[in-house]
Amino acid sequence: MPHSQNSLSFSPEAKDVSPSVKENIDYIKEQLFHSDDILERDIYFDDRQGKLIFLETLTDKHLIIESIIKPLERAKVGAVEHVITSSGLEVGESLDKAISWIISGKCLLFLEGIPEMYVCETGLVVKRDVREPDNEGIVRGSHDGFIENLVTNLHMIRNRIENPNLVVRYFSLGKKSDTKVALVYMKNLAKEELVEEVARRLNLIPTDFILSPGFIGEYIEDDTYSPFPQLLYTERPDRTIAYLMEGRFAILTEGNPTSIIAPVTLFSFYQSPDDYHSRWMFGSLIRTIRFASFLIAFILPGLYISVVTFHPEVLPIELIYSVKSSIERVPYPSLIEAFFMELTLELIREAGIRLPTRVSQTIGIVGGLVIGDSVVQTGLVSLPMIIVVALTAISAFVVPSHELSSTVRLLRFPLMIAAAMFGFIGMTAGLFLIFTHLGKLETFGNPYFSPMMPFKLKGFKDTFIRFPLWHLNKSTKDSTPDQRNSEKAILGEGRK
Repeated sequence: MPHSQNSLSFSPEAKDVSPSVKENIDYIKEQLFHSDDILERDIYFDDRQGKLIFLETLTDKHLIIESIIKPLERAKVGAVEHVITSSGLEVGESLDKAISWIISGKCLLFLEGIPEMYVCETGLVVKRDVREPDNEGIVRGSHDGFIENLVTNLHMIRNRIENPNLVVRYFSLGKKSDTKVALVYMKNLAKEELVEEVARRLNLIPTDFILSPGFIGEYIEDDTYSPFPQLLYTERPDRTIAYLMEGRFAILTEGNPTSIIAPVTLFSFYQSPDDYHSRWMFGSLIRTIRFASFLIAFILPGLYISVVTFHPEVLPIELIYSVKSSIERVPYPSLIEAFFMELTLELIREAGIRLPTRVSQTIGIVGGLVIGDSVVQTGLVSLPMIIVVALTAISAFVVPSHELSSTVRLLRFPLMIAAAMFGFIGMTAGLFLIFTHLGKLETFGNPYFSPMMPFKLKGFKDTFIRFPLWHLNKSTKDSTPDQRNSEKAILGEGRK
């Protein structure tokens, strides 16, 4: 397995285990700066005095008693390897490695006169219950989600994919944090060059700490300066598995419930497991509404500014008089009005996220009713602008991906500026630049705007709308059995 060369080193020269227990213990304490959570336990075995040393904040004390201390006290003599019942028992001779072992939750045993140490697996496992992610709820389907324990997350994947082609490769990232990361893919579906490229990028990450998958994402994505997300983040095992069965890869991190999926397209961010748990007509309708919300969320404010500033003739006569009477009370241009309301909305949104649930609901009511009504009554904002901003906010929340929702909220500001300066021409130029960028963008060598650019007619069967499952399976007649199983899996037919 490939590992980045990030092993911890606490001494310029390698130091071997000494026959003196006291010397070994003193060295370890010194390297750990005599931290208060270092614990020792005296042991007498095979007519030798010994000591156990471990970090109480990382080890399971009950496991130490049951698998190390009690067996040694009962046996009194014999080979330590045959007496201790701890899993993963190792014998080490380097005290430098001992430091790495002890800070990973292992317990070390030293016996007087023996220039070796016994390393026992006694790590404390603290995890929460498996439950559905709050930010990715669905109506039907499985209601479990990833947690902060990497082994548990991999178990949920393997439990659903009972296939020997499922491969897990471990990496240790972060020169100081030494974070365990797993790269998961299907050997028979994922391209070999894709897997090797991902492994290469992971091994080249130079950071000292990996605190979240976002750290990894910024280092391995193709275009960091693009406003569009090139990696899909999800906490759902079923969604991760669906993409694995499409030939993509997943990256999971110890201590975080989020899975990174790549390569993806723009349209992947608008797909939800509910699309495949409903009948195709309703699933297609909901997906179409999502795409419409995408356009509304970042085009509508700029479109409104263009109309009221340069092109009022596109409105019906009756509506022109109503809009005009409302905006005449506002003492500044529509761009300032729109910026004021959009920034106010962002403040309310951030306040709702940071505050406790009950308080955040109150903030939403106050922001929506009190502030909204007050700014209209005082003439700070026109009533049509309130409607436009509210519709824009609702449309942005329809996006299933938080990353793409943030992109939509960001893009509407430059479009509003272009609309205020040049009207429809500015809007057209801004949209042209955005779609040109989408056409050029790639993720791990795959077109980001596929199947639009390059155009692939077959790809539209599961893009803007979802065709019936039997119709989607028609495209697999000329494919290999593994490819057919892949497409069936994402459609919910992969399990027996």
